[in-house]
Amino acid sequence: MELRHHKWDAQVGDELALSDASLLVSRSAWSDLARLAEEVFAETRAVEDELLLRPELHGALGLPRALRQVLREGIPTPAAARIMRFDFHWTREGWRLSEVNADVPGGYTETTHWARLVAAEAPGTTVTGDPTKAVVDALCRAAGDGVVVLTCAPGFMEDQQVVMHLANAFRERGQAAEVASLGQLRWTKGRAGLGAGLLAGREVGAIFRFFQAEWLISHPPESWCCLFVDGHTPVANPGTAALVESKRLPLVWDRLRTPVPTWRRLLPETRELGAAPWASDEGWLIKSAYCNNGDTVSIRSALTASEWRRRSWSARLSPRQWLAQRRFQVLPLASARGALYPCVGVYVIDGSCAGAYGRVTSGPLIDFTARDAAILIYD
Repeated sequence: MELRHHKWDAQVGDELALSDASLLVSRSAWSDLARLAEEVFAETRAVEDELLLRPELHGALGLPRALRQVLREGIPTPAAARIMRFDFHWTREGWRLSEVNADVPGGYTETTHWARLVAAEAPGTTVTGDPTKAVVDALCRAAGDGVVVLTCAPGFMEDQQVVMHLANAFRERGQAAEVASLGQLRWTKGRAGLGAGLLAGREVGAIFRFFQAEWLISHPPESWCCLFVDGHTPVANPGTAALVESKRLPLVWDRLRTPVPTWRRLLPETRELGAAPWASDEGWLIKSAYCNNGDTVSIRSALTASEWRRRSWSARLSPRQWLAQRRFQVLPLASARGALYPCVGVYVIDGSCAGAYGRVTSGPLIDFTARDAAILIYD
C-alpha cells in the first residue's frame, strides 16, 4: 500500500493505520445501503440547487463571509463530476447517517486497493466498488484532450497522497495529469492554465480540487474564485459543494421548498446550540459547521475536562458556526482486538454508488485516529 498505492500513512508512529479486522456485509444489506446513499445524494443535489438561489440562507449555514460574497456575485463554475461520501453507522434502529462529505471526500486508495488486496485473501467475498475508477472516468470525460490538474492544500501528507494516487490512475489510463498548487494555476477569462510544471502551456481540461473550500479564503482570491464562480474549466467538486458540506444544513431544511425525506429519516435530530441541552445532557454532542475528520465533534465524556471547556467556549463564542446533534448508539462489533465501532462511508459519484470506505475505532467517536478497514460483500 505504501510503495505501490500512495498510502504513505499506513503506519503513524507505532500504530498501524490499516486495520487487520475487515467488515463483512451481506449483498442484500449492501444493496439497501447503496440505495439509501443514492437517495440522499439526489436530495442533497436538489437542496444545493435551491440554496444557490437562496443567498439569504448562506449565513445560517456558517459559510464564511468571503465565500458568501463570491457565490452571490458570480455564475457557478460547471462541475466536472459530483463526488460525495455519506457516513453511515449501524444502530439498534438500523442505519443512521452522521454527515455527508460533499466538498472533498477522500479514502480512494484505501477503498480501491486495500479492499481489493484483502478480498484476494478472503474467498467468497467481493469489493463494494472502485471509486478511483469512477472519479477517473468522470474527469476523463470532462477533460477530453486537456490536462487534468489536481490541487490540494500544501503541508498535509494525507491530502498529498490522495492527489498523487489519483494522478497515477489518470496516467495509467493515458490521460495527461499534473499535481499543481493554487499558485501554479493561471486564469484567463475563466479558463485555467498551468504556469509551471512539466505540462505548462497545455490546455487544462478539468480540475480535481482536494482543497477544503473554507481553507481557500486564506489565499489570494484570484487564485481560487474561478473554482466557485465564473470559471469555464470544469471542477470536481465545484466550490458550490461548500453549501451542502455544512453540518448546519439541517437547520435550514424547514425554510426550503425541497423535500428531504430520506435525510430526515436517517440523520439524528439537529438543533441550534441555544435550543439543545448539550452542556448538561450526555445524549447530545456539538460540532462545528465545517469540521474535518471529526476534529471538532465533541462528546463531554470522551474529552478531558480542559478539552471540553475549550470546545464549549469556542461554541459559545461563535454559536452560528456550531450546532448540537442528538447522539445515537453505534453497535460495536466483536474482534480479536476487542469491540470495534464501524463507520461505512458510501461514495456516490454523479448519482451512482461507487463503493464504500470503511473505518473502525475502539470508541464510539470516528475521528483521525480511526483505522482504515476493508469492506467486503459476501453472498
